[in-house]
Amino acid sequence: MSIHVGCIMDGNGRWAERRGEPRTAGHTEGEENLARLVRVAVKRDIGWLTVFGFSTENWVRPRSEVRHIVGLHKKLFGRVAELNELNVRVQWIGRPFDSKSARTPALVQRAIRKAIADTRRNTGMLLTVAFDYGAKAELVDAVNHLRAEGRSITPDHISESLYLPELPPVDVLVRTSGEGRLSNFLLWQSTGSPVYFTDKTWPEFDEAELDAALALVPAHGTAPTR
Repeated sequence: MSIHVGCIMDGNGRWAERRGEPRTAGHTEGEENLARLVRVAVKRDIGWLTVFGFSTENWVRPRSEVRHIVGLHKKLFGRVAELNELNVRVQWIGRPFDSKSARTPALVQRAIRKAIADTRRNTGMLLTVAFDYGAKAELVDAVNHLRAEGRSITPDHISESLYLPELPPVDVLVRTSGEGRLSNFLLWQSTGSPVYFTDKTWPEFDEAELDAALALVPAHGTAPTR
């Protein structure tokens, strides 16, 4: 049975600093490593790969770093030919573009829409990129949506009102770079999920690390009891 892997891609800046390079070089390498990981993931029994690209909290980073990361996401969503070759479908999760709190730049919005449209016929793994995403914002928006519709606030109704209600529960969550926290990522979807913490930075996260994370999934694909 296909499984859902969530990745908090942390440590790009630290990877670069250890090598005496600017933090932006680490983000560039991180984007390249995501492309490598996607190629590995399609060879595994992974139906959904959801990665934390840029959080609602990341906007406070230095402006030059934010501009670089935004540019990399435009490039990421532009890898359509490679994604089509791998039969990977692209999806995005984050604050809705038309919401007052949304901050996704127009150029990234266009790249997201184009990538979704250009890969919509693919039938393989679903790659979901979280950009301008925060689990707290998602849950607040879900509750506000239910209140606006006059519906009761229940776990089932909240699940139905999330940004991507069709996204299945996370089977294993990955956190790189030695950090032991979840950083406001898929808190609702990953309830009860095992977490694979590794000291490796995201640019160092490779096939062996992914296999170690997959080993935490009970019966390799049976979602843990929530």
